[in-house]
Amino acid sequence: MTEVFLGTEALGVGLPRSELRRWYRPIFRGVYIPKNAVPTLHDRTVAAWLTSGRTGIVTGVAASAWHGADWVDDHEPIEILVRERRKQAGLLVRMDRVADDEVTRIDGVPVATRARTAFDLGRYQKRAAAMGRLDALMRAAPFEPREVTALTDRYGPVRGVRQLRQLLPLIDPGAESLRESWLRLLLIDDGFPIPETQIPVIDDCGEPFARLDMGWRDQQLAVEYDGDHHRTNRTAYVKDMRRLEKIGRCGWEVIRVIKEDHPAAILARVREAYKRRAEIDEMPAASRHLAPVRSFGRNEAA
Repeated sequence: MTEVFLGTEALGVGLPRSELRRWYRPIFRGVYIPKNAVPTLHDRTVAAWLTSGRTGIVTGVAASAWHGADWVDDHEPIEILVRERRKQAGLLVRMDRVADDEVTRIDGVPVATRARTAFDLGRYQKRAAAMGRLDALMRAAPFEPREVTALTDRYGPVRGVRQLRQLLPLIDPGAESLRESWLRLLLIDDGFPIPETQIPVIDDCGEPFARLDMGWRDQQLAVEYDGDHHRTNRTAYVKDMRRLEKIGRCGWEVIRVIKEDHPAAILARVREAYKRRAEIDEMPAASRHLAPVRSFGRNEAA
């Protein structure tokens, strides 16, 4: 762990000012770390708390990481609840009300509880980002949506509460990346039924051999987001190709989405496949097994 401290306190116990300037650098106003240190999110969060005079409460994305949520970069701005606005680069200062029962302590630092963290994530993040962060928090540190709803009742029509109320019923800890959450929300917003996540695929022996990111069992249609590892790791790519072939033999159709795909194009592909497979599912059972009729050129009997 990097040494993080208030300069005034270090000077007060005898550190020469010349040594402070020579060996340390400020990370936030009045807070220092060694010059050669690369601060982690944890270091920056402690520094944010110290620069608030130890009165601030960590919330938002940083708080979700302290609760165990994944996919939080070390350079993520630190969101902190304070009594006075003290704008600084790298800090997102909030002067919102907060009650004692909405605060816990982790490693000695006041951090918003899981419910309060979710309350702030769902209000202040942009819609798709909020969905991803809420999914990640629920995945790592499950919370009760009713406790978040209670906070919306406590504080009334505050900023972003409408978005939060819309997203709460859609939280799904089955999302395994922020982009999967984005993709799921894209489908829901376009009017598709809420996709199931982490769908097991069963082989001929009745054993599950794969899980699909999201999709609809009735249509045996799945949508998967391919991250960069499919491009950079050849072994993983080959393994995934063989997995998809086996999934296809079990009757599933998988639509693969990559970062470069335009949302409209994604929706068009999924819409076409969903409609086609829904029509197949509605066919009379007897007709599903009839051999297709194929005529090429002129009919000889004509």
